[in-house]
Amino acid sequence: MSATTLRPPGPTSTATLPILWAISAAHLLNDLIQSLLPAIYPILKANYALDFGQIGLLTLAFQITASLLQPLVGLYTDRRPLPYSLPVGMAATLAGLLLLGTATSFATLLIAAALVGLGSSVFHPEASRVARAASGGRFGMAQSIFQVGGNLGSATGPLLAAFIVLPHGQHSVTWFSAAALLAMLILAAVGRWYARSLPPRHTRAAPPAPLLSPAKTATTLALLILLLFSKFFYVSSLNTFYTFYTIETFGVTVRTSQLLLFLFLGANAVGVLAGGPISDRMGRKRVIWFSILGVLPFTLALPYANLPTTALLTVIIGLILASASSSILVYAQELLPGRVGLVAGVFFGLAFGLGGLGAAILGELVDHTSLAFVYRLCSILPALGLAAAFLPDLHKPT
Repeated sequence: MSATTLRPPGPTSTATLPILWAISAAHLLNDLIQSLLPAIYPILKANYALDFGQIGLLTLAFQITASLLQPLVGLYTDRRPLPYSLPVGMAATLAGLLLLGTATSFATLLIAAALVGLGSSVFHPEASRVARAASGGRFGMAQSIFQVGGNLGSATGPLLAAFIVLPHGQHSVTWFSAAALLAMLILAAVGRWYARSLPPRHTRAAPPAPLLSPAKTATTLALLILLLFSKFFYVSSLNTFYTFYTIETFGVTVRTSQLLLFLFLGANAVGVLAGGPISDRMGRKRVIWFSILGVLPFTLALPYANLPTTALLTVIIGLILASASSSILVYAQELLPGRVGLVAGVFFGLAFGLGGLGAAILGELVDHTSLAFVYRLCSILPALGLAAAFLPDLHKPT
């Protein structure tokens, strides 16, 4: 059975932009909920007497669930799209959220994190297909709009944790169930539009032939995975341990550390929104190369900076590093035409999996060395961006 090819809508207009912004809003709510977990790590560490290795395992429980299941969901939905799976996946996220707020043991926290990861495994591949279907051919822009919602949600989570969860305690996490319910309503409406956009099964065209030979395609995918490793291991060092780093290094309060994390994550959102449209015009390869390698001078300087410079450097790092997010995904979808869900599942899954693996490995490394040592070690990871020079050009700039 061939993968499903959607009828492309006309140029992005008022008919499809509301769908893009709706799926972006759902992404915001989804990732806001997910970001509460790392944002409240200092609270969980104190409440359950966790070490840094256990903190890393919490991230791993969340991200490994998503990384293992997302490619399978994407592969299945390329063949049999499931428009109404979107609100169902959000229901799993809601269950994990409620469990996180009421957990009484570390084992329960692990189950809660895994349930939130399960929701992500359903949401991301199918939501990415919706974004492409509503793109009107401007795939970089559409993916940027979709992904910026997730980045804004990830940035907002630590801020809300600082002003809501921190003063009111772990149980207040359950108050965010309203966000999950709102996301389910939005996704139900998006699912109805998506179902109408699908052509009848007997008229669905076979996907176009791959642009490169199988060997060249495999080599290019290996390069993309290497670049993702560089990007997400480094991002994991900030997402998981940045609050602890600023507390230990500069003596700031937990709330201040979460505000500093918000600055980094907010810069990520701006970088994502800008990167897609730029790649539509300048080409995916150029943006990928600039994003990962171009951030190297700033990551090398970060471990030696004072507090104000650290805040500034993390903003710059977030802006530059996030600009490749949509470009990498769209590049891979162009490399494997007709496999939108599979590619989204694999690459979002790799993002979660590499981030989770990074958190677990780096957490153990912190326990045996120090936060400062780990940040110095991670600062060289963007040098792997040199691999982008070997990516073939798939997209002609407009």
